[in-house]
Amino acid sequence: MTTLRLVLGDQLTPDIAALDGIDPAGDVVLMVEAMEECGHVPHHQQKIVLFLSAMRHFAYELRGRGITVDYVRLDDPANTGSFTGEVERAIARHGARHIVLTEPGEWRVQAMAESWAARFGLPVEIRADTRFFASKPRFAAWTRGRKGWRMEYFYREMRREHGVLMKGEAPAGGEWNYDAENRKRLPAGHPLPARRRFPPDAVTREVMALVAARFGEHFGTLDGFGWPVTRADALAALGDFIVHGLPRFGDYQDAMQAGAPFLYHSLLAPALNLGLLAPREVCAAAEAAYRDGRAPLNAVEGFIRQILGWREYVRGVYWTLMPGYAEANALGADRPLPEFYWTGETRMRCLRAAIGDTREHAYSHHIQRLMLTGNFALLAGVAPREIERWYLAVYADALEWVEMPNTLGMAVFADGGRMASKPYAASGAYINRMSDFCGGCAYDVARKSGPGACPFNYLYWAFLIRNADHLAGNPRMAMPYRTLAGWSEARKRECVHEAERFLDGADCQTV
Repeated sequence: MTTLRLVLGDQLTPDIAALDGIDPAGDVVLMVEAMEECGHVPHHQQKIVLFLSAMRHFAYELRGRGITVDYVRLDDPANTGSFTGEVERAIARHGARHIVLTEPGEWRVQAMAESWAARFGLPVEIRADTRFFASKPRFAAWTRGRKGWRMEYFYREMRREHGVLMKGEAPAGGEWNYDAENRKRLPAGHPLPARRRFPPDAVTREVMALVAARFGEHFGTLDGFGWPVTRADALAALGDFIVHGLPRFGDYQDAMQAGAPFLYHSLLAPALNLGLLAPREVCAAAEAAYRDGRAPLNAVEGFIRQILGWREYVRGVYWTLMPGYAEANALGADRPLPEFYWTGETRMRCLRAAIGDTREHAYSHHIQRLMLTGNFALLAGVAPREIERWYLAVYADALEWVEMPNTLGMAVFADGGRMASKPYAASGAYINRMSDFCGGCAYDVARKSGPGACPFNYLYWAFLIRNADHLAGNPRMAMPYRTLAGWSEARKRECVHEAERFLDGADCQTV
């Protein structure tokens, strides 16, 4: 009996559950480049190249192990363009009597796979994805009985449960969290390390030509593509980060600088999310650097918290709250996404730089996503679904399970506080404190209102005024609302009008 084993594009791990117990003599691995997935949102061109090239390399590796791989390319004339269509064709080609796959990372694809047994009249075995520290049932068990969910408490349980960065029953160094030490601005003239990039090989160049022909109108450029597309490259990228990035990652993880898109960040999220690296091995490498004295505790703890903490936590949030979570809009935001998110053409230097880097690299680091593009969307009242689809489209590491909670929960507070205890709203003062973007900007960060004032300043206060009914009772928002209590009603109205004039003006024209 032939078993058809489907491996998806973010499951490029040799020991993925779908391959457990495979019979190389009789089983067939199916891999599909599906137009439906490439065009689900207008993905960055580099993101499509990354997925397709990594998939093709992985198929070659499986064949090298003697495994039969039925690989359907995007430009195959018979390709139906969907997973369902290609599974159906593969069943007919191979006479399959059993389908095995690892649980998909996206709710939409999971629902699709769950329909196949009835559709094809065959048993469909969907196996748990064992690559994560916490299974879906484990996270669901953690949420039971809790009035509020906070990543910090989940993270501590994961540290204890898996023995990561621990000293007996206590956290290494005596503290669970060293975030207070990780908020330094990058000093002027500070030298940054050159980061390891991977020139396209023949397989990647072939994919780049295909993407340029099929998706050349999508956001981004293919120039400078340098993402790892094999496990060997991903391991080299991990080693490069441990040596050159991790020691200073903690200090400057929240810093921003014009012309420096990577700083000390790991650049490993795309490889992790594709399955080229395992979260356990990445955390182990970071912890070993601390134990060996090659990286300080604040850096290692901050990095491990991103993987063992946030990455696991947002996956749990996604699967616990979907599908309704996708429509979350607690603040009733409804403004269209400004056109500059796609063009980068804005006089706000910080956003122009962040979006420009995203166009060039399919990447910007987490503080740019949260406190620049996310903060602006929050303050402007952009419809959550619009900004969420933008994040999914433009970043190489954006898979819906990790991107959606970060966007809806963290960036724009659309879930009303399920993930974060307060909105991550900030005026231009924060951007000025953590970056050099404000120097040379067309707007003056020191001006709070009036002609030439930094838009983040009056947008911030207008946001608080508009959403007072939702936010004024939040203890973490008490200070700004005490300030607002001293404003006259006329001043509040003028602030809101100034924000609306800007948002309706030339610098915020919508698509």
